[in-house]
Amino acid sequence: MKRFEGKSVLITGGTSGIGLAAAQAFVAEGAKVIVTGRSEATLAQARESLGENALVLRSDASDLTAAQALSATLTEQNIRLDAVFLNAGVVELVPFSDVTESIWDRMFDTNIKGAFFTLQALTPLLNEGASIVLNGSINAHIGMPNSSVYAASKAALISLAKTLSAELIPVGARVNVVSPGPVATPIYGKLGLEAEQLEAVAAQIQGQIPLGRFATPEEIASTVLHLAAPESAFIVGTEIIADGGMGQL
Repeated sequence: MKRFEGKSVLITGGTSGIGLAAAQAFVAEGAKVIVTGRSEATLAQARESLGENALVLRSDASDLTAAQALSATLTEQNIRLDAVFLNAGVVELVPFSDVTESIWDRMFDTNIKGAFFTLQALTPLLNEGASIVLNGSINAHIGMPNSSVYAASKAALISLAKTLSAELIPVGARVNVVSPGPVATPIYGKLGLEAEQLEAVAAQIQGQIPLGRFATPEEIASTVLHLAAPESAFIVGTEIIADGGMGQL
């Protein structure tokens, strides 16, 4: 029997990159998957990629009213959740001196505020034994230049794993974090850099990874599935770092 046969899994930001890879892996393991995203183009691609075992919904992870609407939609369709992967996130690499309030708000609204209130809205829909996986980042630990706001938002998210675990264990749910290092996903194309700048940044980052390469989305997705599966039922409030050794330098 497949690990997630008869289970329902929700993934925010599940239409590309790590989120889509996780959705594909959950579907392959028998799950009914609900994925959210903002772009109509990637929503359409996800519907085609995931097939009939997926429900693909437009929902902005930074919009608190959208979180309530998402919960209402699932309630109307009698969907209860066995796992939630809070994956939606944004990154902007900006020097400290150039950070503006709008840059701060964009990253914190999606990476931490949106994740917090999305989970709050979904908690009444969690089945006994549900697993919540938060997508953190190695940037919360390594002090990489130009990542001050992004790293701070991810550090706040990682902190939630311990506090929310303590609060949600009584309702039968556990919370953990997967913190990837650099991953080959479309998010790097959204940094607002010219092609040459992007190549230079990628080369600089890759030089800091002992394995000498970026991770694939599928490699991170495998850790998400492990944390969501019954085999990890005794793992609570923990962060698994999948960074190719980057944090050891």
